[in-house]
Amino acid sequence: MSSLKPIIKTFNALIICGFLVTIASCKGEHKGGNEEGIIEFDTEAMDKNHPLYGFAPSEATLKFKKEKFIIEMSAMGMFNTSIIGNCKTKTMTQAVRFLNINQACTENEKDIVASNNDYPIKIEETEETKDILGFKCYKARVTKTNEPSVSFDVWYTKDLGMEDCNALTPYAQLKGIMLDYRIKKMGIEMRFKATSYSNTEIPNKVFEIPSDAKIISKDEMAEFFNSL
Repeated sequence: MSSLKPIIKTFNALIICGFLVTIASCKGEHKGGNEEGIIEFDTEAMDKNHPLYGFAPSEATLKFKKEKFIIEMSAMGMFNTSIIGNCKTKTMTQAVRFLNINQACTENEKDIVASNNDYPIKIEETEETKDILGFKCYKARVTKTNEPSVSFDVWYTKDLGMEDCNALTPYAQLKGIMLDYRIKKMGIEMRFKATSYSNTEIPNKVFEIPSDAKIISKDEMAEFFNSL
């Protein structure tokens, strides 16, 4: 178990980061014509000297259908976790399967917004565009508020959602789904870059909390990860 501790802690950080992808898929009045499907992302830890760099999962899968979404990641085929979200109710549920553990906890809007304070950024929108996965994407220049010498570009598209799809993220200013961006949680900065999109019909049952999962509190889930 001790040898898996850094992997699991890193993986949990990435899942929290990955929630930015999922919440960015929220939709109300549809504008782009694509409100259901699957987006695959490559994920990468930005600091190659970070002690947990080698344990970071390299992929994430996002499935979305109107206001519902789920993002799934796996570490070494042993530790599986997913974020199940509903933009209408502004909640997200983290479900974890590891060995004989099968549990889930739900967070509300207040919890989600509070977590954004860990990654304060300044965003400068630009007129520059490029094609990503067949979608017209717009570039924004991002500067870290606590590290003003550090800046990077992010890309988003208006073709997959409504104006306020980033409302619960540090990127709320940008009116479209993020397809290439960074986020930092639990000391690890990650890059998420979309690699494919499929306009596939998603069954509603995909977005249900596993019926066999034990429902626990946010504090109990945090205690679980801290005990690993």
